[in-house]
Amino acid sequence: MKIVPFILLMSLPFQLVKAQNVALADSIVKYQMPSGGWVKNQDWLKGVDAAYMNKCMKTGIGSTIDNGATTTEMKVLAGAYAETHDKRYRDAFIRGLHYLLDMQYDNGGWPQFFPARKDAKYSSRITFNDNAMVNVMLLLCDVAQNKEAYSSLHIGRSLRKRAMAAFNRGVDCILACQVRKNGKPTVWCQQHDEVTLLPAPARAFELASLTGHGETVDIVLLLKSIPNPSEEVRNSIRCAVEWLEAHAIHGKAVERYQLEDGRYDIRLVDRPNAPLLWARYYDLETEEPFFCDRDGIPRKRIEDIGYERRNGYSWLGNSAERVVNNSY
Repeated sequence: MKIVPFILLMSLPFQLVKAQNVALADSIVKYQMPSGGWVKNQDWLKGVDAAYMNKCMKTGIGSTIDNGATTTEMKVLAGAYAETHDKRYRDAFIRGLHYLLDMQYDNGGWPQFFPARKDAKYSSRITFNDNAMVNVMLLLCDVAQNKEAYSSLHIGRSLRKRAMAAFNRGVDCILACQVRKNGKPTVWCQQHDEVTLLPAPARAFELASLTGHGETVDIVLLLKSIPNPSEEVRNSIRCAVEWLEAHAIHGKAVERYQLEDGRYDIRLVDRPNAPLLWARYYDLETEEPFFCDRDGIPRKRIEDIGYERRNGYSWLGNSAERVVNNSY
């Protein structure tokens, strides 16, 4: 039995779990955008932001792959169809699949929003941020290979071939976007320009940079999942891992502590035997970690940005441990 997002169903009786899955899938079908995608950050089961949804439906703007949108809804629909064989769920999934294929750039990248939002210049950027592009590629690869989660949909061979071709173009784009220093591949930025493929900024505190913990790690894991990879892919992985190893933060730990007013804050403290850390952002020129507030000014210490951004963003982490000791 599939587990739906947004609500924990494991402890519920079988029939109630199925009813919840159907209710969730029905809501997802209802709110599918004209483009075939879905908007982000909506609770399809408990209730949506009606005003926002009406605006998106009228304008046709809002469909995205950000924050797991569209790929998550498609997974739910695939599970619901396997349970019920309700044609509406399959039709909505296929529309979503065409949306993902149609939004891909000729260079193999995927934008964050499609159609692009006029109020956010970064919406058209090739987006690795929060695994947007990686999520799409993994789903397309599974569809192309007719994996069990999607086999009941009986997706035609021609559409599965399109999905595989899109995945392969995505790999080519990843390799082309990998930032080079002195001719050697390093890692990736969260966003890349959709034309030049160069690192690009997004929100004020998301400057063009090299990513240490987060996006780069999941890109490497995606590349490592490719059976019989080319030497170019292998070299990309090796170089990214070498860069991560060279830019790990030693002897430091993120400490959470309580302020006098009762709020909790974080700071970076000395801890000789702490696990390795990596910063979310490294300067493109100096390759040193930096932290940034909504003023767009990079700073060397996390303590030098405001409380809201310091505690509202994943600036430091150890996710790179998943790849640094296991390279090609």
